[in-house]
Amino acid sequence: MGKKLWRAVVAGGAVAVFTGVAAVPAGAAEGGVSFTRVQVNGGKPIVIGVSKEVAVPASFRMTTTHKWKWPAVFLYRGNADDRLWHAIETSDCIKVSSGVCDFDETMFFDPSVWDMHNSEAGAWKVAAEVYFQGGGGDTDDKGLTAYVKRNSRLTVNASPEPVTKGSTITVTGKVTRANWETRKYASSGGRLVSLQFKPTGAASYTTVKKVYANGSGQLRTTVKASKTGTWRWVYYGNTTTGPSNSAGDNVVVK
Repeated sequence: MGKKLWRAVVAGGAVAVFTGVAAVPAGAAEGGVSFTRVQVNGGKPIVIGVSKEVAVPASFRMTTTHKWKWPAVFLYRGNADDRLWHAIETSDCIKVSSGVCDFDETMFFDPSVWDMHNSEAGAWKVAAEVYFQGGGGDTDDKGLTAYVKRNSRLTVNASPEPVTKGSTITVTGKVTRANWETRKYASSGGRLVSLQFKPTGAASYTTVKKVYANGSGQLRTTVKASKTGTWRWVYYGNTTTGPSNSAGDNVVVK
């Protein structure tokens, strides 16, 4: 069907292109349409940085005897006019049977083109809608929640390199997260971050300790040098911030 552009109606945002359904009714099959099998991003959070477009897959099934146009699923808060969409692309009907179509959809979010507000991070509801040829339409709340999160980043430095066995290794780093309003990464203080270690030859990392970042997002801790391996920081995120892990810093223990 092609890529359609519009913006969420939020404070400071522009008016949404699609109008005509003022509120999202609870339940399904309102107005002679049923939306089922609704999925957004496979149930995973939508994590957005500051400069790259994020393409989010979605899918749904629509059953109706009406002649229709523009079916889609969308994210909203409050009512159907408070949406979070920058652009959308919906497939043509993948016919299942008479009056039943499956659709593949992609939601696009691009913070380098559209203004985003940090307050938009967090939980969003999921709804589906369709407009009928000749006027009217149907919008249904699907009882699903999608989390939209600000991307986070971590750095790491372990020193000295190399180090004598039994000596102290100091591991530092910094946690930052996307500020959608400035389109830059900013310090993210107070985050609980895990320090992990992977000995040379091992297949996976193990958590050694957990450390809170200071108010400037800085991380610092010490450990005893026991064997050669790689150190990294891991942040598991929260309801508004996506998870991340730093690159690994290898320290040779002599």
